[in-house]
Amino acid sequence: MSASRRITVLATLGLIAMTAVWGSTFVLIKNVLTRMPVADFLAVRFAIAALAMLLLFGRAAWRLGTPQILRGLLLGTIFGCGQLLQTWGLSLILPSVSGFVTGMYVVFTPILALLLLRQRMAGVVWLAVLLSTAGLALLSLNGVEVDLGVWLTLASAALYALHIVLLGQWSRKGEAFGLSAVQVLAIAVVCTLATLPHGPILPPDASAWVAVLYMALIAGAGAMLMQTWAQSHLPATRVAIVMTTEPVFAAAFAVALGSDVLSWRMLVGGGLILVAMYLVELLPPKGMADALPAEAVHHEV
Repeated sequence: MSASRRITVLATLGLIAMTAVWGSTFVLIKNVLTRMPVADFLAVRFAIAALAMLLLFGRAAWRLGTPQILRGLLLGTIFGCGQLLQTWGLSLILPSVSGFVTGMYVVFTPILALLLLRQRMAGVVWLAVLLSTAGLALLSLNGVEVDLGVWLTLASAALYALHIVLLGQWSRKGEAFGLSAVQVLAIAVVCTLATLPHGPILPPDASAWVAVLYMALIAGAGAMLMQTWAQSHLPATRVAIVMTTEPVFAAAFAVALGSDVLSWRMLVGGGLILVAMYLVELLPPKGMADALPAEAVHHEV
């Protein structure tokens, strides 16, 4: 296996691990959000994540230089707004519907890459997008009514797709630590502003603090670091398709912890998502070049 292929596989496995962590959080935070407001939960979570990232990688962030720091702040602002819209929408619709609509970033990502960056997509990529969407629908939907919550969540999916596309364009090898720290800082500021005028309310008890710390350090700072590093090696559309494994892991954790029962919809929906990811992994070099940002095609891994 060549060095570049090895890095690609490692980046893909890292993203899968990241989505597994995200999938585990649905069970963890369910009780917390009944005891503290969503915006306050996000503000405390990302404030802790930002503090940890700046303590560890503050110098790396400073070395980025002004243009890259501004890009990181913009990326974090986009992601933070997406988080707020998604959680606001979640308060108005069923979690299963929220999971499906949020997963629509897999559709928005290649469309935005085409519109903003003029990136050509191989036909197999569009097939993978279709399979991922069908898998998400089977995993998540038992009928859906389009209301305000759906529109808010759809807007968050568009913001997540924009974040994926721009991060893929701006992430540089060797800058993952600094760029991740800047992004998490911006997310913390956005979420804290959403708690005004009263400011963030702290978690009410020890179990809530455990959930917040896990979400801050593992599912927050750690996940952003992994995504930023992976996107310096992978095209945006591949990242979006790999990240649709999140509801597969969420369903697996729900079944394992006894909060849900294994069904044919889970098996078929999860299978379609895995097939989509496998199709993208089998893309020939030329197909991958068509899907990569122009500057990424010309760099050694």
